[in-house]
Amino acid sequence: MKTRIVLITGCSTGIGFALASACLARGDHVIATARNPDTLAALSNPGSPSAGRCTPLALDVNRDEDIQRVVATVQDEFGHLDVLINNAGYAAMGPVTELPQASLQAQFATNVFAPVAMTRACLPLLRASKQAQVVNVGSVSGILTTPFSGAYCATKAALHSLSDAMRMELKPLGIQVITVQPGAIESSFGDTSLAGVDDLIDDASPYKPLEDKIQERAMASQQNPTTAAEFAELLLSAMEKPSLTEVRIGNGSRALPAIKRWLPTRWVDAILSKRFGLNTLAN
Repeated sequence: MKTRIVLITGCSTGIGFALASACLARGDHVIATARNPDTLAALSNPGSPSAGRCTPLALDVNRDEDIQRVVATVQDEFGHLDVLINNAGYAAMGPVTELPQASLQAQFATNVFAPVAMTRACLPLLRASKQAQVVNVGSVSGILTTPFSGAYCATKAALHSLSDAMRMELKPLGIQVITVQPGAIESSFGDTSLAGVDDLIDDASPYKPLEDKIQERAMASQQNPTTAAEFAELLLSAMEKPSLTEVRIGNGSRALPAIKRWLPTRWVDAILSKRFGLNTLAN
């Protein structure tokens, strides 16, 4: 396999860390990024077999100056980029009408606007490659919307649509765009999503009786999850197919879209309302 220059966002834990590790094991040179570069130490350990093939860089995907600095580093060191994996993500759970505006905007900033900004900035580097790929990590949540995760589901649905458009628009430029729709993948994502739920639902909220259900939804990604390492291996294997446009990996990644596709909306609403206790609320 030919060695590639791979840039991955959100490498501190979970999917990003596993993808960086798998690419390094494959023999690629990985530009591993995270807001806190100290979390990348295990990837760039001088004593590791991949020593010298990992470039850890600080990157907040919502800061244009960070993006430009990382792109300039890749340009100076390599002159091209073979694979861009837009993995960094953020989720805040809760009823849509009770989410603070700042939380709603933060999710769209990280999950929707940032992948576009990263791809735009990396475009000259990708066009300089003969095997360029952009991998956008969406979610099965962007297909089947569930209560108490509406904002997150909306951002992933938006990313899927943008990724579809980029796939068609960038193909003539020699760039393959792949949309990944993971199901449940083992990571700290659930703990991050859970943070803030307690402060979000106050005693006056009509959803206060369902606070435990909101917490359950925040941790849903950790129910019988596929390991991040297995996810990474399956994705890298799938990426070897030149015709690949979309891939689903992980528990629920096939069943949940099937529910959305085949069941009437009123049935889906009834099932999910019962699952999350909405049918118990008084009018």
